[in-house]
Amino acid sequence: MEDSGRPSSHLDDPPNSRLFLVTSKFITEDVIRENFSGFGDIQDIWVVRDKQTKESKGVCFVKFAKSSQACAAMEDMHGKCVLEGTKPIKVFIAQSRSSGSHRDVEDEDLTRIFVMIPKTFTEDDLRETFKEYGGIDYCIIIKNKTTGESKGLGYVRFYKPSQAAIAIENCDKTFRAILAEPRTKNSSSDNDYFSNNRSDHTSNDPGMSGYPIGNNNSYASGDMWSSDIITRCLMVSSRASVSQEQMFGLFDLIPGLEYCEMQRDQFGFSKGQAMIRYNNLGSAVYAKEKLNGFEYPPGNRLIVTYVDDGEDRTSPVGKMAMQLVAAQMMSMVWNGPSGSQLMKTSTGYAQPVMPQKPRIQIDVALPPTKKLAPADSLVKERLFVIFNPSPLPVDVLEEVFCRFGSLIEVYLVPGRNVGYIKYADRKHANEAMGLLHGKVLNGVKMKVMLADPPKEESHKRQRTY
Repeated sequence: MEDSGRPSSHLDDPPNSRLFLVTSKFITEDVIRENFSGFGDIQDIWVVRDKQTKESKGVCFVKFAKSSQACAAMEDMHGKCVLEGTKPIKVFIAQSRSSGSHRDVEDEDLTRIFVMIPKTFTEDDLRETFKEYGGIDYCIIIKNKTTGESKGLGYVRFYKPSQAAIAIENCDKTFRAILAEPRTKNSSSDNDYFSNNRSDHTSNDPGMSGYPIGNNNSYASGDMWSSDIITRCLMVSSRASVSQEQMFGLFDLIPGLEYCEMQRDQFGFSKGQAMIRYNNLGSAVYAKEKLNGFEYPPGNRLIVTYVDDGEDRTSPVGKMAMQLVAAQMMSMVWNGPSGSQLMKTSTGYAQPVMPQKPRIQIDVALPPTKKLAPADSLVKERLFVIFNPSPLPVDVLEEVFCRFGSLIEVYLVPGRNVGYIKYADRKHANEAMGLLHGKVLNGVKMKVMLADPPKEESHKRQRTY
């Protein structure tokens, strides 16, 4: 969205110091400066305008001198009204040149920092050192998977982005604190962090599963995780308390289960993880594809990932065999009952009754489906939806948002994690927003808000996006 003629060398210096605002077209630069100057030194404000009409497009950028100032402004100003008679503004950290979307106040990657620490540090030492900058969710010290010794590296997760930013700006420079890399970034597994200039630390990130993981057990170590391998071993993470018997019963539905053990810390408390191993690659692939994201118990989504089992995969023949088996099993998983029958005959086990994921997974009761409004209906209200981490399919969104009545259309903005929902009745739009805002649908968190007032639309609809 940036104007090519505008200076850009300082846009992301320091990182996350620039805000992206969705506002009313009537809000001027002076109004923005008046409301945001209290958070710190504003270096630039840019209201994006139409090149022909010079009319504001209802979006703008605000550049601060520090990322902590931008984060504090986002946390405080998002959802507030800055001018009487206008709708609440939306405030995000503007995307960097390498990012695919704007980042909001609940973006976890804005709250985790990666630090270099003395190898004598304990988690308590780490927490005590950084607690002055804000509330801490958890601290993790990265350990060698073989010796259990600290690698002199750790993570600190704060509750707010501004707290993490303040810690980076103000902590002792010997910690070399930076924001942890996004968890979706693929990196090669490496035992020596420093050999890669810290860029690959996410491959060893104990938080990859979404939950803190200890490193006392070699299987539980983050060093074993890798996104580019397919093995007989799986790591299962669960937010809810699940017993070993329950976990065994679920994964034993798939023939070939050889090993199931809940991971526990030195005090005997569950880490919310289980190590699963099958006696053949096909069963592991089947289990991973069928049970990753499955809700067990209801409302608790399991995360299933492959874990390096130590087998040698350097042989070209071995790699080809693994890929062939994986491809066959993936075809079986997604192509109906023939796959289950093949498993039955090839393993000698009775065919398991596999839990099936419902098409719509959400933790609220939805009304029954209703017919869409005629395509030429007059738009009375538009909803603006932000998806995290990525947009859902249009047909899934239609099936959910049509249940409130008078849905005209679901429109996803190309290349963005946002979309618009058009309704022919304001009441139905408000009901959808009230029930679905902040909810997780099929693993995707949605923020559902009122969009800017729609332009007058004729019965012969024209897109105005």
